[in-house]
Amino acid sequence: MEETSKEKNTGMAVLAYILFFLPLLTEEKKDPFVKYHVKQGLILFLAGMATRIIIAVPYIGWFLVWPFNVVLLILLALGIMNALNGKQEPLPIIGQFAKKFNF
Repeated sequence: MEETSKEKNTGMAVLAYILFFLPLLTEEKKDPFVKYHVKQGLILFLAGMATRIIIAVPYIGWFLVWPFNVVLLILLALGIMNALNGKQEPLPIIGQFAKKFNF
């Protein structure tokens, strides 16, 4: 039974990087492992939204956004890999901001 629970929690942790709010709507929101990855997924989401605002600036935004999006994609992949491996390691650059959320 515990193995199935661990698989489910890992799945919810991975889902937290794709749709950060979805695990908060389930019972898994009480699991510290899932909550940790939800916080990191939220930071990635906010960073992605910031790129959408920056891209609205003509010329300057267009050239600044693509490298930032590449970094976000790498961080997303790293976060998913950490969740699949059962690790709670902060993501480089943005991991420090995730600790500030309390929910």
